[in-house]
This record gives sequence, structure tokens and C-alpha cells, in this order.
Amino acid sequence: MTYARKPWLAAAVLIAAAACTAPPVTDEAEGAAPAVTIMTFNVENLFDTRDDPGKDDRAWLPLAMKQTAEHKAACAEVDVPAWREQCLDWDWNEDILERKLAVLAEAILQVNDGQGPDILALQEVENRSILERLRTEYLSGSGYRPSILIEGDDNRGIDVAFLSKLELDARPRLHRIPFDRAEPARVADTRGILEASFVLPDGSLLTGYAVHFPAPFHPTEMRVTAYELLARLLAGLPADRPAFAAGDFNTTSEEDRKQAMLDRYARPHWIIVHEQDCKDSRGDCRGSSYYARDDTWSFLDMILWAPAWDRGAHATWDLRENSVRIANAYSRQLRDNGTPARFTLPEAEGVSDHWPLHFTIEPK
Repeated sequence: MTYARKPWLAAAVLIAAAACTAPPVTDEAEGAAPAVTIMTFNVENLFDTRDDPGKDDRAWLPLAMKQTAEHKAACAEVDVPAWREQCLDWDWNEDILERKLAVLAEAILQVNDGQGPDILALQEVENRSILERLRTEYLSGSGYRPSILIEGDDNRGIDVAFLSKLELDARPRLHRIPFDRAEPARVADTRGILEASFVLPDGSLLTGYAVHFPAPFHPTEMRVTAYELLARLLAGLPADRPAFAAGDFNTTSEEDRKQAMLDRYARPHWIIVHEQDCKDSRGDCRGSSYYARDDTWSFLDMILWAPAWDRGAHATWDLRENSVRIANAYSRQLRDNGTPARFTLPEAEGVSDHWPLHFTIEPK
């Protein structure tokens, strides 16, 4: 890892790796059957410090670049006060970015004895360049291959992506969700579904979908459309192909209770991983995100699993018993009240307003 300029970064990573209390998921003995750990993590606004033309990334710039009349006028048009403050006053400089990258790495390296998951689905990544910086400077000893990210259409510039230690079988694809009935303004801040197929240790294939469905303030119908596309993609796979979908599905517990979203659009096609004996560092599994306004927990972040046997084929890989975990043992991920600690300025504390979720598959 590259920490020469910031010695505290190296110390922080080593301390976090030693302090993790959640039991890692690893093979118990040399020569054990191969296993693959899959994680999803919404990294909350992983932006670089440059202004990308055509993208609304003005909040994520150094303060020195925010002093023009044009920038201040654009920020004044932001309706949400907290977002307007970010746009005007946050100093998203290189020192802050280095701290953000370091704490994200610490959260990721909680699993597999400090080596991180084998496949990592990510959300809210601005571009491949910043993800490569995370991979090569902060996760350099973990064996991740070059990052998988295809630029989408979100007007903020945030994308879904994969980091993987497994070889790709084919060129990844980004499936744009057909929001035909939605207003253009609503569609502007949505992401597609990223598909990638990986070569498992026994030579068979695993297809993964990285997702970031429309936010809860969008109409439910838009998330329904996204679930429906995901089901069609799964149905188009060979019957002997295991698959997973991982990411921020933005289905709140309240929406699920009122609209039966998972009963209608997930359970008919997938196994919902966090329902399979999930645990976290506190011994429970209330959710991956928390809304203080309503005092409610939700699994906005999910992993959906489809073994081959679920579609009538001979199963070669399936979920390992007692392997589902929320990775929240790193102290910077927790607020005093035990909820996710988002990365905020000027303190530059916290990690993300989402907790990572992971599980392990193994040959059967």
C-alpha cells in the first residue's frame, strides 16, 4: 500500500485489521474446498477532486475551486439545505480524499483475514480512475484485478462497479433500465445494472449483477421496473449458471411492508441472503442503513443469490451455512448510538451511511 505521505493512514489500516471482532469467513484448513466470498458496499460519494465536465460533481471539489460566482450561483439553486452547504462549503481536497480511501479500505479488509472479499460490488463510485486508486494504493496487497466499471448516465456521475480477484469470462455489460413511463428528470439520477461473469476456482462460471436502484424518493414503480429487468436478465442465463445480484436496492422496510416488494419481485427468483442467519459485530442483523428521521432500519443493501438447482439444474456452488455477515466491526463505521457513521466534513470522520454485507459460496 502507498502511505508514505500520510503515516497515519498506514497505522489506521493496521489498527483496524487487528481490532475487528466479527468472525471472518475463511477456509478452516489448508486444502479445504475452495470458497468465494461476495460483498456489497455503498461507499457513499467516492469522488475524486476534479471537475468532470457534464457531471454534477460540484460539491466534491476543493474549496479553492468553489469561489467563482458561477459555482456559487449554481449551488444557490440546490433545494436541500444540507446539499447546498456541501456544494458551497465542503473542502473536498486531496487530504480528505486520502482519508476517505483509507477508511473504505479498512472496512473492506474486515473479511478473509484482512484480505477482503473475492468479489466486491460497489455503488456511488464516480469513475474508474478513483476506483483504481483505491485498488492500487489502498488494497494493493489483496489481489484484486483491474476494476470493472462502465460509465452510466447518472447526472451526478456515480456508477456501480466490481472489484474481483477472479478472472472475467467475458466483456462486462451495462444494462440500462427502461424507465419508459418515468419523467426524464426522474431518470436523470439513476444507474444501470452492471453484469459480469467470473471464473470460479473449479472452472465453472458465476454471473454477478451490481445494482443501485432508484432512490426511495423516486416512485415505487421505478424500482419495480428495475426488479423486473433483473429477473429477465437472470431468466436469460444458462440453467446451470449460478448468479447473484448485489448492491443498493433502495427498498426501505416501510415500502416492503406496504408494497410487498420482496414477496413480489425478489423471492420468486432469488434467495435473499441476509435472511439466512445473518449476524454482525453486535450479534444481530437489523439492517444495513438507518433513517434517524423515522427511527427505522432497512436492508437497502442486499445480496440476492440464485443457485443453479433453483432453476432445475445440477448445483455445483451454493451458500455456505452461517456465512452471512454485516461487516461493521470497524469503530469508525459506528456512531455513538450504534448506527452507520457517514463520512462527513469538516471532521472527516465516519466511513459511509451504509454497512457492507457479505456471504460465502462453496462447491456442493
